[in-house]
Amino acid sequence: MIKRGKTMLQIGFTYIGTVVGAGFASGQEIFQFITRFGDKSLFIIAICTVLFIAAGNKIMLISAQINAPSYHQFNNHMFGHTIGRWINWATLAMLICITGVMLAGTGALFEQQFGGYYQAGIFCTMLLIYVVTLRGMEAIIAVNSVVVPLMIAFNLLIAIKTFTIHGIASAPSLPAAGGWLYSPFLYVSFNVILGLAVLVPLGNEIRDKYSIIGGGIIGGLGLGLLLFLSNYALSAHFEQIRGAEIPMAQIVSMFSPVVHWLFSLIILGEIFTTLVGNVFGLTRQLELFLPPSFQKQFIILSLLLVCYVISQFGFSTLVHHLYPLFGYISAGTLILIFSKKKRQPSLF
Repeated sequence: MIKRGKTMLQIGFTYIGTVVGAGFASGQEIFQFITRFGDKSLFIIAICTVLFIAAGNKIMLISAQINAPSYHQFNNHMFGHTIGRWINWATLAMLICITGVMLAGTGALFEQQFGGYYQAGIFCTMLLIYVVTLRGMEAIIAVNSVVVPLMIAFNLLIAIKTFTIHGIASAPSLPAAGGWLYSPFLYVSFNVILGLAVLVPLGNEIRDKYSIIGGGIIGGLGLGLLLFLSNYALSAHFEQIRGAEIPMAQIVSMFSPVVHWLFSLIILGEIFTTLVGNVFGLTRQLELFLPPSFQKQFIILSLLLVCYVISQFGFSTLVHHLYPLFGYISAGTLILIFSKKKRQPSLF
């Protein structure tokens, strides 16, 4: 029983760490999809939480049932070879682009928090990604088990600090902020489909129905809590953060220097967990297509090089243009997953 509880926490933390990337951790993503809708934001967060639980559990359970080591097999099983092939290529392209966005996020953080060093921040992150990815899923679970609890605790600290200053906060909707009703579906679809790279092999390796369901619930509730805490802080400082490259960093800069430094380390950890998961999933996918002569180290280095080129376009620009587009593409894929009625073999 204790072992199963530990496994549930590991799944939940890995799920959270996979979703909480540069856009989430920095506040850019939450502002674009949630905070800017003002008083509708709490309703959006509630829908997001339910969808995260349902989608994460469905993907991991199916993966465990069909023994899918990567999202390539998962998509082919769900949609057939022809449609699955197109979805696989679309997912591959999105993962590479978003990984480039997240690398840009680490560079932007170094530039904003440490007075420069954009390129140095990216190169240091790439080196750490290379080392952890080589060690596989166990290393990814271990990293998330440390970073995610710290991340939740720190976001709670920011929310409490904000409450002592501002009390209950509510952000006004921006004049052009229409379409709030489909925003949670785009947001969750975008994050969950990109999370296939980790959720599919995670479900395949755990293969225990109750651990997966419990872990999915923990992950979904944890993501909902983080959305609530971050949205509250962003709402309270709405006017100060508009136009900021990293809104959460702008908020924390108003606190003590110690909190500021802690935030820098936590947000780097948040971005790093998703980066490692993305590169791990991409590597597994490419290993299926490339000849055996291509070593894993070469694939990882090549991926990092491509993502580095993408990162040079700038963080907020990439988030603003790519995330909504990928949200629509991912929403279509997630709808297909939920609507697909395939009989699956039992886990028991």
